Amino acid sequence: MSVGSVIFDVLHVVAAVFIVGPMAILPMTAMRAIRAGASGQVRTLAASTNIFSLLSLLVVILGFGAMAFADPKYHTTIASTWIWLSIVLYVVALALTLFVLVPAMRRAAYGLDGEGAVVAEDGAASAEPAAKSGYGAIAGVSGVSSLLLVAVVVLMVWKP
Repeated sequence: MSVGSVIFDVLHVVAAVFIVGPMAILPMTAMRAIRAGASGQVRTLAASTNIFSLLSLLVVILGFGAMAFADPKYHTTIASTWIWLSIVLYVVALALTLFVLVPAMRRAAYGLDGEGAVVAEDGAASAEPAAKSGYGAIAGVSGVSSLLLVAVVVLMVWKP
């Protein structure tokens, strides 16, 4: 195992954890902020999700570096099923996040502006802000995107 291979492998995994992890988790935090009616927080989380999603391209670049330095005995190429399938699943997750999820989060923040949290008589926050903000779409797209990213991780470990 070459030094280059180890360096790219480590950087690829570290970037995946610290960049793709937030890309998947921040929308779930936004759902809580939507339920609370915190439009500013939702707006910030939308921007952060967008940034982490774009930064996730670094994980792909580092993955190609790891593939380039891989030991030839593993026959790791772009034609390897687990690699091209991982790329396809990642691209779908990225597209869903950038073109559906982040805009939905921005719309939710806009929809919550001025509404604030609606507090019921028992002191609990009402579901009204969540219902008006596209909460279901955010939850659904976020869930699908996260499942696609989990499938990529499974392929990276399993390597069928």
